[in-house]
Amino acid sequence: MRAAWKGAPFPLGASFDGHGTNFSLFSANATAVELCLFDELGAEERVHVREKTLKHWHCYLPGVGPGQRYAYRVFGPYDPGKGHRFNPAKLLLDPYAKAIDGGVDWAAASTLPYVPDPEDPDADLEIDDEDSSPAMPRCVVVDGRFDWGDDRAPRRPWQETIIYEMHVKGFTMRHPGVREDLRGTYAGLASDVAVRHLRDLGVTAIELLPVHHAIEESFLSERQLTNYWGYSSIGFFAPHSGYAATGSCGQQLSEFKGMVKALHAAGIEVILDVVYNHTAEGNHLGPMLCFKGIDNSTYYRLAPDAPRHYVDCTGTGNTLDTTNPIVLRMIMDSLRYWATECRVDGFRFDLATTLARERSGEYDKAAAFLDVIAQDPILSQVKLIAEPWDTGPGGYQVGNFPAPWREWNGVYRDTVRDFWRGQSNVAAFASRFTGSSDLYEADERGPLASINFITAHDGFTLRDLVSYDEKHNEGNGEDNRDGTDDNRSWNCGAEGPTDDSAIISLRERQQRNLIATLLLSEGVPMVLAGDELGRSQQGNNNAWCQDNEISWLDWALAPWQEDLHRFVRSLISLRARHLVFRRSRFFAGTLGEEGLPDVWWFRPDGRRMTQRDWTRQDARALGVFLNGQKLQETDEQGAPITDVSFLVLFNGHDEQIEFKLPNASYGRRWTMRLSTAEESIDEEPVEVRARDMVSVHGRSMLVLERIGIAGDPAV
Repeated sequence: MRAAWKGAPFPLGASFDGHGTNFSLFSANATAVELCLFDELGAEERVHVREKTLKHWHCYLPGVGPGQRYAYRVFGPYDPGKGHRFNPAKLLLDPYAKAIDGGVDWAAASTLPYVPDPEDPDADLEIDDEDSSPAMPRCVVVDGRFDWGDDRAPRRPWQETIIYEMHVKGFTMRHPGVREDLRGTYAGLASDVAVRHLRDLGVTAIELLPVHHAIEESFLSERQLTNYWGYSSIGFFAPHSGYAATGSCGQQLSEFKGMVKALHAAGIEVILDVVYNHTAEGNHLGPMLCFKGIDNSTYYRLAPDAPRHYVDCTGTGNTLDTTNPIVLRMIMDSLRYWATECRVDGFRFDLATTLARERSGEYDKAAAFLDVIAQDPILSQVKLIAEPWDTGPGGYQVGNFPAPWREWNGVYRDTVRDFWRGQSNVAAFASRFTGSSDLYEADERGPLASINFITAHDGFTLRDLVSYDEKHNEGNGEDNRDGTDDNRSWNCGAEGPTDDSAIISLRERQQRNLIATLLLSEGVPMVLAGDELGRSQQGNNNAWCQDNEISWLDWALAPWQEDLHRFVRSLISLRARHLVFRRSRFFAGTLGEEGLPDVWWFRPDGRRMTQRDWTRQDARALGVFLNGQKLQETDEQGAPITDVSFLVLFNGHDEQIEFKLPNASYGRRWTMRLSTAEESIDEEPVEVRARDMVSVHGRSMLVLERIGIAGDPAV
């Protein structure tokens, strides 16, 4: 069956040409490679790969096509002390596989010395000659052709972007409107009822937790838990098979593409959370699944003085070596594949600091990884979001990624949480509300470089943030030791569920405060899926292993949380209508033609905030004038764009505060657009005038819109 490579050897992976399949694998230090083909009954046929070009092992097999299951066995020295871990007894996945069938069968693996004994620190020094094939998944040859029809990428500008972070499975797993066999799948997410919820809510992009094929940890299987979040990638080109409704691996890829197509038709972009900083193979005592056995010293960062061990900047046991051209190429190939073949619209990079660490181990904003993406004609044009931290030295790099990168702004999250629980002063809060210029003004980045968020998959949900002072992760099986203790949450007077109506009312108001602040802040907002429905994880702030009702959205909440849902929907609509809340340039504080600054902060007595006011640690109330006549924005023809102006009044105190509105030069008449003290946005808002006294309920905010003709500040 063996035949020479048909064409250039450089496209890695398995490539079907209509008549046969090219197979190609890179290994710089291997001495031999066998391609293992499996029939429908699981019988293995080995093909000795004889062709080798520039360290690429390759062959062409005529008659082999879509549906063929395969893997590799790679020969070479087993010398952990020198960083080599070749072991032909271990079946290995293709790093470029476009489909992977299933996961590791840890029950089968437990009968073998598959994972070295973690109690024996030297267990990996001797080669394990037991065949891992019974426990391993298989790669699958696929035909990637797909009818995209008239699909067009929405190409939403950052100014219009509202991100909705979600899990493919968790979003529809309990949705009664999704056909039962499609719940929790790519097809379920593409269903009319799921897409309608996203479209009606007003979000413009979904950010999916990892969909690269992932492998669970063996200890989770023992606890009868699973790796729900999926931050344990092993296949950077393959959609995770567990989220597919169709059994055929070839159809799983089509199902994923169909999901993208359906979301695009609704004007919604698809952003993937990608994990290129580490793999599921763990540390030196971890399993051998792919890279470790193909060429350990090429793919991983090894300790310079002890290459048996791995550099770990990720907290997972290993770190991929992005300074190696082969690893860097693999990541770029993967990104281009998802952007071109699968038409996704952007990427959020997990622990992105790790990817930009150079050989010295230090983060470098001019690192090869960042440079290669910046010059790539495809990847430089998609949405790029960094999680700007990792667990290594100097890992917290918020504000230090170069343009055109956007960043998860953890400082924003912490400051806004602190303000509404009474632990942050007004100066820090004002800086976050106006786009975090202290973090993003360098490199000519504006407020849209900041991905603002209050909650994310990692941590409390919005409802739990106002219901728990402490984490409650007992269900994870680690005696509540896992998950952060720095939650910056406030239970409003009782831990967890309560029947106290006053506490319930305060919690509901606090949820509205937090989500309103998020959606009216300068920057790009990210909403956590289910927060608009009051979703709770019962106080679990690290639900990574909870593939159950703790993590899945409870759509039964929708009817009795309709007020919150409507409130969030109305806020998103308000933001979408008014450019003043989504500026591309930072406020300068300078006067415009009408003699008013672009932004003006004032005290409850209506007077301008002074330096002394800004430094008061007990200050919890302030107002801001947002000038819609001075946006420094232009339309496609270069004409200035203007908007109406707004006043936003914040009261972080327990008690009601009377605000005196600014003088008539800022606006003679105002209409109350929303108050977080109310359950819904008033459809018949109250009108007030300059210098009126306006009551702002304790722990609430009020938004007023100026009434008048655009360009006439005195109306």
